[in-house]
Amino acid sequence: MIDFTPLPARLETIETDVPDNHLFSFHLPQPLAIAPGQFVELSLPGIGAFPVSAVTWPTSDILHLCIRRVGRVTDALYRLPVGAMVGIRGPFGRGFPVENFPGKDVLLIAGGLGVVPLRTLLHWLLAHRGNIGELTVLYGSYDAARLLFRRELEALATAGTIRLAFSVDALGADPRGTGTIPCRFGVVGDLLADLDFNPTTTVAAVCGPPVLYTHLLEKLAAAGIPPDRIYATLERRMKCGVGQCCHCVIAGVYICCQGPVFSLEELRIMPGAI
Repeated sequence: MIDFTPLPARLETIETDVPDNHLFSFHLPQPLAIAPGQFVELSLPGIGAFPVSAVTWPTSDILHLCIRRVGRVTDALYRLPVGAMVGIRGPFGRGFPVENFPGKDVLLIAGGLGVVPLRTLLHWLLAHRGNIGELTVLYGSYDAARLLFRRELEALATAGTIRLAFSVDALGADPRGTGTIPCRFGVVGDLLADLDFNPTTTVAAVCGPPVLYTHLLEKLAAAGIPPDRIYATLERRMKCGVGQCCHCVIAGVYICCQGPVFSLEELRIMPGAI
């Protein structure tokens, strides 16, 4: 049974490489066993709470969360000093079925902040690298300056651990330099055109804005990946995290409880989900 009482968490560090997408580290009194694709609720006493995906695996008493400043509660979080206390509860939801990944090639496709839950899955895959085939990451953002975890991904690609390709929607200057992996102009789905992969041995995981799902998921199926091996996370629809507010309900499905990760096979019978 999930304990809904928030754990006290102390803000330890804030990394500010990307404007309005900071990486926060919190110290917990005990580790939370968060599976890739699951999420927690972060609360600021007297202000509010919001759901957010974990950004690293395995879990420990240090919880890393990449949070975008988009509203009243996250704005208040951005103004907290190191050492401030917040509440963390969870984990919640159904994550990626990682038992289906060993023995397969894996294709991770992220758009914008969608790289956050996929980074957790990536860390799980790296920890089990000996049982994973070819590991490919395709990541698109508005411009190169907003690519999260770019240096980490490029280091993995340089070491030959992953195949990596970037795309950007707008051409512009990158204040962190050009990086070692060039960015292609266009949407992240365009990167598939130059990708050599075997669909019969591939599992795909996708996370990004809704517009990414509307064309990309069926495109992957058309390329030959079975729909029960194409996964997407609908975390953007979540609010309370425990099925009480009904904000996330689609076709009778509570995304926060029965998801947020679904296969394309499941999404096809959930009208309005994508």
